[in-house]
Amino acid sequence: MNAVNAQWRLAARPLGLPKDSDWEYVEEPAAEPADGQFRVAVEYLSLDPAMRGWMNEGRSYVPPVGIGEVMRAFGLGRVTESRHPDFSVGEHVSGVFGVQRYVISDGRNVNRVDTSLAPAPVHLGALGMTGLTAYFGLLDVGRPEPGQTVVVSGAAGAVGSVAGQIARIKGCRAVGIAGGPAKCAWLVEELGFDAAIDYKRGDLRADLRRHAPDGVDVYFDNVGGGTLDEVLRRLARGARVVICGAISQYNAREAPRGPANYMQLLVERASMTGFLVFDYTDRYGEAIAQLAGWRRAGELRSREDVVRGDLEDFPEVFLRLFRGENTGKLILQLDEPS
Repeated sequence: MNAVNAQWRLAARPLGLPKDSDWEYVEEPAAEPADGQFRVAVEYLSLDPAMRGWMNEGRSYVPPVGIGEVMRAFGLGRVTESRHPDFSVGEHVSGVFGVQRYVISDGRNVNRVDTSLAPAPVHLGALGMTGLTAYFGLLDVGRPEPGQTVVVSGAAGAVGSVAGQIARIKGCRAVGIAGGPAKCAWLVEELGFDAAIDYKRGDLRADLRRHAPDGVDVYFDNVGGGTLDEVLRRLARGARVVICGAISQYNAREAPRGPANYMQLLVERASMTGFLVFDYTDRYGEAIAQLAGWRRAGELRSREDVVRGDLEDFPEVFLRLFRGENTGKLILQLDEPS
């Protein structure tokens, strides 16, 4: 029996949160690999806030997903057929496979995954792109020094939770901003953050004053919007603001509003820098080795929020990111096709 490839394709540019009519679900025969290619059965899909930005028209660091194209997404799976000399049947691999059941690859930008090092989902989280993003963003852009205060927004998410732990490992005071008492307790009690601020309590300014009394030396921003504005008010002299993302604005119907308190950068001789993890591809091996070492030593913990289901569940599971319903790395684990 020939394999059937199920796919989610982008049907329209969303306004606000993606809705059912923005997607098209398609089933078609799975393609066979040609010479120099192999076929991967996707087992895990990485669901990331950046995917929402890829759905928008406009200039960005990667071209937008085209209307009618398979939705872009990182994935991890197993090679099921191969006509490629360097990839064997049974190997686990990861790459930008898209929201689909099967993918044909020629091996470019595909990485082998060592599942003896850590379970497969960890390679989409702490040992994958989100862990790499935290590593390079904090260490190379934020440049934290022992004893300094590092504040991380979206701290209970995949990137933020790793960034805050790296700050703690490097001898910094790690303060996380997250939504709800359960997430805040997880940051402090399990991940070792020095403090956690529940932004849903509605007193972010006072909480930042209490938990960063001498100011914020490094701010790792995953949220943007009003949270960024409040942290800018608390910058210490020479602070570094690391722009990783702005999830609070991804589904906005109006044009994003710039930071109101940006002049604090001048007052405190601070800097605000954006970065992309793709700029560090030649150093991925270094970072994964260090992250894996910290994890092995028990200094770095990860939580994979794995939702098990069928590919048809993707649109609803994806929305959990924007409802604040995930803790750690959100992953859709695909059930075996019936």
